[in-house]
Parts: sequence; structure tokens; C-alpha cells
Amino acid sequence: MPLTRQRSTRALIAALFVPAMLAGVALPAAAAPAPVVQASASKPDAAFNVWADRFAEDWVRLSPQTATSTQYFSGAEQARLDRELTPLTAAHRQKAVALAREGLKRLDGFKNAPLDATQKISASVMRWSLDNVIANEPFEDYNFVFSQFSGVQNGLVNFMTNTHPMRNKQDVDSYLARLDQVGTRMDEALVRARGAAAKKLIPPRFILERAQFQVDHFLKPSAAENVFVTSLTERSAELKDLTPEARSAAIARATRIVETKVRPAYARVQAFMAEIHPATTDVAGISRLPNGAAAYARALENFTSTKLTADQIHTIGLREVARIEAEMDKHLRSLGLSEGGIEARMKQLDARFQPKGEGDPRPGIIASYNEMVRDAERRSAPLFNLKPRAPVDVRRVPPMTEPSAAAHYSMPAPDGTRPGIFWVPLVGPTFPMIRMRSLSYHEAVPGHHFQLAIQQEMKDLPKFRSQRIFSGGSAHSEGWALYTERLAVEQGWYEGDVPGLLGALGSELFRARRLVADTGLHTKNWTRQQAIDYGMGVQETERYIVWPGQANAYMIGMLRILELRQKAQTELGDKFSLPAFHDLVLGAGSVPLDVLGNLVDNWIAGQKKA
Repeated sequence: MPLTRQRSTRALIAALFVPAMLAGVALPAAAAPAPVVQASASKPDAAFNVWADRFAEDWVRLSPQTATSTQYFSGAEQARLDRELTPLTAAHRQKAVALAREGLKRLDGFKNAPLDATQKISASVMRWSLDNVIANEPFEDYNFVFSQFSGVQNGLVNFMTNTHPMRNKQDVDSYLARLDQVGTRMDEALVRARGAAAKKLIPPRFILERAQFQVDHFLKPSAAENVFVTSLTERSAELKDLTPEARSAAIARATRIVETKVRPAYARVQAFMAEIHPATTDVAGISRLPNGAAAYARALENFTSTKLTADQIHTIGLREVARIEAEMDKHLRSLGLSEGGIEARMKQLDARFQPKGEGDPRPGIIASYNEMVRDAERRSAPLFNLKPRAPVDVRRVPPMTEPSAAAHYSMPAPDGTRPGIFWVPLVGPTFPMIRMRSLSYHEAVPGHHFQLAIQQEMKDLPKFRSQRIFSGGSAHSEGWALYTERLAVEQGWYEGDVPGLLGALGSELFRARRLVADTGLHTKNWTRQQAIDYGMGVQETERYIVWPGQANAYMIGMLRILELRQKAQTELGDKFSLPAFHDLVLGAGSVPLDVLGNLVDNWIAGQKKA
């Protein structure tokens, strides 16, 4: 997607994008203080590297599914882990907490060690991640185990059918070994859910009913038509080292496992959901739960990596909503849409672009998304020196999870067997047509695909950072993706496309409203309907309800990146390079916001000396 930087676009940007530090509530430092990362000519501390690498390996061994998604090991050890599903027991959770405490103790021992710049960043990232593991543990049961958004009943299906590799006959055998464990993992999750229910930690009724629908949907087909079997049938069809007889035997075995172990486990979950249904209510926020205020405060700190309070975030959201709506009003009026609120007029505009004619429009929409991603790759070329080698594809979300899914991105396989994937839910009957471009930029190029695939491919980062075993959390990741939406507007990618520009502004408005709605739901007694009426879709509102705090990461992270960019532009003047700034943010991998701030400060200092 050649760049056009005409005067009209520059005027728009000047009026529209007020730096965060100049507009009300300033963004404080991140939650977990990290040492300032100074540029250093020190040689790497060999002892730190040996310990950090080994510790990261021990951490990955706790999660065989992480080992598979990252292909972290090789040979016999990777093959063994590819046959296991991560345990979901309380004992396993405590093992992770104990290892986190051990890691923090060892990091303390390196505080005065002569670490080089990369090692200091690695230590800060590891500390932030491990601190959060420990701080989050008391609140783990505040997340409904079987939520419609990321519950175990969905997670196991998605992992087995999309992430588990299918390259050869060994992978088929490993798939069957894992399938044999699905029932056990569901039962472990059920034990956890029962324990949470005993402490009155249960979901709202409408959330439970969404999850019930998913389990019912899973149980409707016979074992032979179950998604675990049909996925194996489809994915094993092209394997060259698998004989027809061996493939038939594998499909038959998978069918038996689903019939005798998997379906009964899902049926037990189905019964549990029916059992707790009478105790549920329609109260939405986490404040409904015992000690819910503390749980939400922890969620905000975890997802934003700041000390911002719910009230401060609510205020930032209201400010950003007012700013963006004022700009959208001008453009809507230019299109003859002057009556009604912003949301009503945006719906009128979107209606003009809905697919027309006979037949299913979804294949054409997916094709259009792919064209937009390819265009974005072309437009990004002058703005980035770092670009991913892995390709990115656009695919429709699978039917089981599509009704409650949001668009999202999954990373490419490190061995090149799977591209990065931008997943799009297309439930219909209407589709967000004018927001397609901004969504493509966010989830694919130059958003999550650039950020995550580049990080995975970087050879000068420790493996535990390139593979995001330890990372900077949602504020950095989602902040970058939203920043790239803003970047597309700034760079004139919507020149001559006012509806597309409004779609982009609408997407940013959506993230600003999230700040208001999420804090409203969880601290101000908003109902589910209040959030929907505020402009949040049903699925989005219910996502915030089961994942408190996460929706705030986008706007808070973006504002911090913009603030740092503005600081660099102001201090460097003509020495400022936008591609170099992007290289800095992407080249560091996923880091907490305070570490990113230190990196930018050191970069500014280095550029001044150059």
C-alpha cells in the first residue's frame, strides 16, 4: 500500500492528533520499575546468558503447548512435548508460581552484574513478566474457565486444529496422543471451575449461555463428524509419508477417542453449566465478585503496564472520544450525513457499502482483505527498514468460535510451515466494510504481523524474547497495532477515500470508547446494555466482561508510543527519522512501556551525539 503527503492530509493530522502529554491526564511510568537501560560497551555477561537461557527452557517445559507453538526445542525433546497438552491443575499452576519466584530471586543476584544493554533489557522484561505471574495468581479464578472468548472448550479445539503441526506421520501420531488427553484437560478445567463456583466466582448469566451454546454446538455432530476428527481427516490428506491404510487407521482411532473420552468430558462440562445456571445473574462487572475491585486494579496494571487508575483511564477515554467524534462529524457532514449521532450516521454510511447481488459475499470479502494487505505491504516499504520474511494470509474464523470471535492475528510457525494469519469473523448478514482497511493494518501489515513476525525472526535477540516467552504484555503489542492504524492516516493512505478515513477514525473511536466502557462496566456499575448503547457491539461488550482490563491496552499503549515519538521529534528535529524510530520500537521486541521509554531516551541521546 506510493505515499501521498498532500497539504489536506497534513492539515487533518495537525488538527486531529494532539500528543498525549498535552491533553489532560499524563501517562505515568509503567507498573514494574525497571532499571534505566544505558547504552553500554560492556561485553555480555556469560553467566547471565547461560542462566537466562536455561530458565526460559524450564519455563517453556511447563507448557508443552507453548513449546509446540514456538517449536522452542528440537529433536527428541520437542517431539516429546509435541505429544502433550499443558496440565490445567492447581498443582501445575503453583509449580509455575514457584518457578517465577525462583527466577526473580536469581534476577536479584544479577542486579550488580556487568550486563550489556541487551541483557539489561532482557532482565527487565523477564522481571516484569515474572512479577505479573505472581501478582496475577490470586485472581486467576476471576476469569471464567469456560468463557466464550478464550475458554478451555475453545482453546483446545483451536490449538489442536490450527496450531498442532501436521507435517508428517509422526505429527499424526502426536495428534492422537494429544487427543487422548483432551478429556483429561477438560476434567481438570472442570475441577477448577467448580472450585471457583464454590467461592461464588461465576460468570454472568448471558456469558454462561454463550459458553453453553458452544459446548452444545460441539456435542451436536457424531464422533465421526466432530471437529477433532474432520480436522485430522483434512489436514492429513496431503502427507506424503502417510499411507492410505495408516491414515484410515488414525482417523478411526481419533473417532474412538472422541466417542469414548472427549464427548463424555464435554458432556460433563455441559452438565456443570446447567447446574450453575440458576445461580447466575445479569450483573456484568467484576465488581459483582468478592474482592472484585482489587481484581480489576490488578488487571489494569497487568494489561496497561502502568499505574493508571480506573478513574484516570475513564477520563482519558472521555477526552479521546470527544476529540475523535468532533473530527468524524466534519467528514460525515462532507458526505451529506448531518442528522443523528455519530454511530447512527456511521451505520448509514456503512449501509451504502454492504455487498450487493446474489450469492455468498464472504469469499469476495476475504479476497478484498488479502488485496488490502498486499497494498499495505507496498505502502509500508518507505516507512520501515525492518520487515518480516514470513508471509501473512487472511482466513475466516472457524464456525465453532465465529459467533463470539473478534478479528485477531496468529503468529507464523518458526519453521515456516504456517504463515502469519489474520483471522476474520464473517457472521453476517452485514459486514464492517468501511473499516476493512484499518482492520487490515492493525491485525496484519504493518500491525501485528510486522511486530510479531519480525520479533520471532530476529537473530540478535535471546530466543526467549524473540519467541515472546517473556514479553512486555498487551500495552506494547496492542499499542503498536493501533499506532499503525494512526500511521496510515498520517501518511495519507486514505487520500481520496473519505469513507475509508471515517472507517479508520471509527476504529480509533472504538478503542477510545473501550476505555470508557471497560472501566464503566467494572467500576461504575454499568450494565451490559449500557455498554452496547454506548457504541460497543454485543460480542465486544461480552469480551470485556470476561476479560476485564485488556481492552484498555490498545489506546493506552498507542498514546505512550505517540508520546515517545513526539518527544524524539522535538528533541532531534532534522535528525529524527521515522523509519529509524520504527526500527527501534520493533527491533527491541515486546517490552514493557517503561523499558520502551528508556530505549527511546537512549536512542535520542545517541542520535544527538552522532
